[in-house]
Amino acid sequence: CIHFIVNNQIGFTTSPKFARSSPYPSDVAKMVAAPIFHVNGDDPEAVLFVTRLALEYRMTFNKDVVIDMICYRRLGHNEADEPAATQPMMYKKIRARKTTANLYAEKLIAEGLITEADFQGMQVKYRADLDAGQQVSRPTLPSIKTPYSIDWAAYKHEDWDAPVHTAVSAETVRELSDRLLRVPEGLEMHPRVAKIMDDRRKMAAGALALDWGFAENLAYATLLNEGYQVRISGQDCGRGTFFHRHSVLHNQKDGSSHTPLMNLYPGQPTFLVIDSILSEEAVLGFEYGYSTAEPDGLVIWEGQFGDFANGAQVVIDQFISSGQTKWGRLCGLVMLLPHGFEGQGPEHSSARLERYLQLCAENNIQVVVPSTPAQCFHMLRRQMLRPFRKPLIVMSPKSLLRHRMAVNALEDLTEGHFQEILPEIDPIDPEKITRVVACSGKVYYDLLEARRERNLEHVAIIRIEQLYPFPQTQYNQILEQYPNLSEIVWCQEEPKNQGAWYQGLHHLERDLKPHQKVFYAGREASAAPAVGYYSVHVEQQQKLVNEALGQ
Repeated sequence: CIHFIVNNQIGFTTSPKFARSSPYPSDVAKMVAAPIFHVNGDDPEAVLFVTRLALEYRMTFNKDVVIDMICYRRLGHNEADEPAATQPMMYKKIRARKTTANLYAEKLIAEGLITEADFQGMQVKYRADLDAGQQVSRPTLPSIKTPYSIDWAAYKHEDWDAPVHTAVSAETVRELSDRLLRVPEGLEMHPRVAKIMDDRRKMAAGALALDWGFAENLAYATLLNEGYQVRISGQDCGRGTFFHRHSVLHNQKDGSSHTPLMNLYPGQPTFLVIDSILSEEAVLGFEYGYSTAEPDGLVIWEGQFGDFANGAQVVIDQFISSGQTKWGRLCGLVMLLPHGFEGQGPEHSSARLERYLQLCAENNIQVVVPSTPAQCFHMLRRQMLRPFRKPLIVMSPKSLLRHRMAVNALEDLTEGHFQEILPEIDPIDPEKITRVVACSGKVYYDLLEARRERNLEHVAIIRIEQLYPFPQTQYNQILEQYPNLSEIVWCQEEPKNQGAWYQGLHHLERDLKPHQKVFYAGREASAAPAVGYYSVHVEQQQKLVNEALGQ
């Protein structure tokens, strides 16, 4: 790569001696022994010569090269700015110095290549063209398409209501399960991993309920089978932070590895899983760029814990949530952010759901909280099979990965689709329902178990699996099923000032009848996402469940 530094000496706002510990901003390139060219920005011919030299070096040796073009900012940040207030000596020199154009014109005139009248005429014409809105310079490159150019035209027609067929045939599930679970002869797995693989064989045979890890791997297998490449990066994502994915099997005898998803059939699309460095900003930024150049691949970045994504907030704010609006750049990046309150303290509990919901507008991103393995399966497939591309922010599970109730039958993959709202699952009498508890994520299972234990026949529980775009029509239709409904409760594990409460309240109450009210059940507002003592966590969790159920 050619790294071109427009070194305007920090535009007078920071002295170079305070900006870095080295003489030049390009010194960091010394660590990889890249050639560095320092060139005077007031000498256009020297800049052109160095640029051509750097390009020739790059094309000859296929290595990095750096150009440090040293220049200055003649004016302030804007018309009202006054740089001399903080850099008086520097700006005395700048204002006494002729402009680059005048310096170059004097050189050309001295060499007899142009006259003073030629120069004056160029300036007059340039100004006139600017005032007329004319193009004043030639395009550097013609508008051409290379063999690597991507045509995004097929993904620009958003239809959020179009049905997406994400189910697969039972035969396909059986065939891909068989291929996924084949282990090369001589590969000795860790005993715990071997147990997981044995359980998955039972799941594939219908003898054991489907868990999250197997459903996720099947989603990748079906997409690969349909011609889509899959790329996952993140800290410990091959194994999965919570020991659930195991997309890479490691031989305990010799340290070699085997990736089943890369060995489904000859000539298949690429499956790539990368255990990345511990730099959320760098890796997420790279994956965003990759996804903007690859519409036909499922590109996933997974945080080790969702909490850690705050280290990449600039990428999320400046690119992922607003890149299409600002630059027209489409992106189908998936962010898997492990989220859930399990008593692990303030740094390992919250993916900061509220921050993503605050960024939502104009259908710019999708925010989902899947609560079953089948929902995960259909969600990942929907991301690729939809006729458009939008970033997908997923509050992914931790304890739910092995929750005895968070399981599915194989038929849930061969039928159905991703459901934006999961309605009440128990056979209750709609006439008796006076309270509906709406929630997202693992708190649902706490609510369900408590309601069943207490035989509460007047409470229905629904799961809002997609928080944005909010499924308003489906939500309204569900509430219409209960003619005696008077209370809607939003229950969340997060503190009141976090989670979905404030960003989702207007959706919950938008179309309610005059006698129907929305109430909150959850933790009190808090500066930190979660408490540090497990006993306090349990007490808070029980309290919010009781409040949600009206007890």
